[in-house]
Amino acid sequence: MNDMQILARYKAWADEVFLSAVSTLPDAELTAPRPIVFGSLIRTLHHSCAMDYVWQCHLLGKPHGLTTRNPEHCPGLAELIEKQRTIDAWYVGYADSLAGDESAQPVEFEFIGGGAGRMSRRDIILHVVNHTTYHRGHAAGILYYLDVFPPTTDLPVFLRQHPTAGG
Repeated sequence: MNDMQILARYKAWADEVFLSAVSTLPDAELTAPRPIVFGSLIRTLHHSCAMDYVWQCHLLGKPHGLTTRNPEHCPGLAELIEKQRTIDAWYVGYADSLAGDESAQPVEFEFIGGGAGRMSRRDIILHVVNHTTYHRGHAAGILYYLDVFPPTTDLPVFLRQHPTAGG
């Protein structure tokens, strides 16, 4: 298994573990205003999922249709969890499908905030994993504030639980 395959599987696992913990919270805690950039716990999680979709579209060379990193419509938690599972499965399959030097191929795209971008397929996958980890940390901070101990989603924990993933 190569690094991209490991990271895609790690992301899917970490999202599942984290969202499972978040699903125990009352809706009022998910939507309550918080002093973070996306305004609430659920909007933070939705931002991560929406940006996963944007990068998926870049990899596929198709338009994503979003004009903001904080889309107005935010689904409920059950729908968000299903969307996250679906896109995580797509990234696992995508990482598995890349052959040879395809991961080094450049992808040109337009940033939502404007400006042209260009990254390799490998770097896009690395960014998607890193981006979600970053915002999962924001969401974990909210859980601590609510006296909820978030699950540990570190890469070494994943590798210990999935020894064949690390080679």
